[in-house]
Amino acid sequence: MHKLGFVMSDGFQVMAFAVQTVFELANLALGDRFYAFHCYSLNGGLVRSSNGMSLMTRPLGTISQADTWLVAGVLAPLKEPTPEPVLRFLRRAVTHSRRIAGLCTGGFVLAEAGLLDDRRATTHWGYARKLQRHFPRVRVEEDRIFIIDGPIWTSAGMTAAMDLALAMVEKDLGDEVARSVAHRLVMSQRRAGGQSQHSELLELAPKSDRIQQALDYARSHLREPLSVEQLAEVVHLSPRQFSRVFTAETGVSPAKAVEGLRLEAARLMIEQSRHPLEVVARESGFRDRRHLREVFIRNFGVPPQASRRQARAAA
Repeated sequence: MHKLGFVMSDGFQVMAFAVQTVFELANLALGDRFYAFHCYSLNGGLVRSSNGMSLMTRPLGTISQADTWLVAGVLAPLKEPTPEPVLRFLRRAVTHSRRIAGLCTGGFVLAEAGLLDDRRATTHWGYARKLQRHFPRVRVEEDRIFIIDGPIWTSAGMTAAMDLALAMVEKDLGDEVARSVAHRLVMSQRRAGGQSQHSELLELAPKSDRIQQALDYARSHLREPLSVEQLAEVVHLSPRQFSRVFTAETGVSPAKAVEGLRLEAARLMIEQSRHPLEVVARESGFRDRRHLREVFIRNFGVPPQASRRQARAAA
């Protein structure tokens, strides 16, 4: 049995509590109780969340043991210093447990304990620069979903903690169980840790299911030409009507949106794989390597090769 310990404090963000669902569904997929989890706080008893919900916790003491510790984030990190007994506990726990994770701004607590010194880490994009400013020894990567550096795991904000938990399930129980959990959670994709916190689909934010369907189709068929006529046919609109509705809902033309999706896919392949740029260009729908390079530089200011070198250096 793998024991999970969730470290909570007053004002904890409830999405950290929701992460337990990932491990609960992993048990369900296995048909056995592989994961057992409990919530802890410094003195035990009721701990109040950021939305006022109260949670009963166990006291965090020297006899508390877990294979994985997960520290919940709060909405105002560093507003009050983390109690020294909690920091001492985490410093001891890192030598006796398999791993320790900071969920969202829970990474600030790990940084206070010195556990992120000289390590790569991430947190919610809105707090990343604050983390770097207060803890200069941490190698903060503000545009990552989650990061694993040795036994220390950190995640971006909110739902990214679910991606981190899924990655733990995959590491513990394999890809098939992780896929089953993601399916039960109705997650449209399992995001890798290196994926950007900023999604092109989220930025477009269409208001209707019809335009969302067109975007989902485009992302799944990037190798195809994806003309306005093709996308309009998918959602049963005339090309003229589709272009008008699409631009009204997203603020950009269909061609510009498709280019953004291609760029997002290409950047992930460049940073996370060793595929030649010819393959990246083909898989993401650019005409050729030269076309990919032109669009990449225009949008990111650096050539694809430089982006790949930076990603490898960070890793």
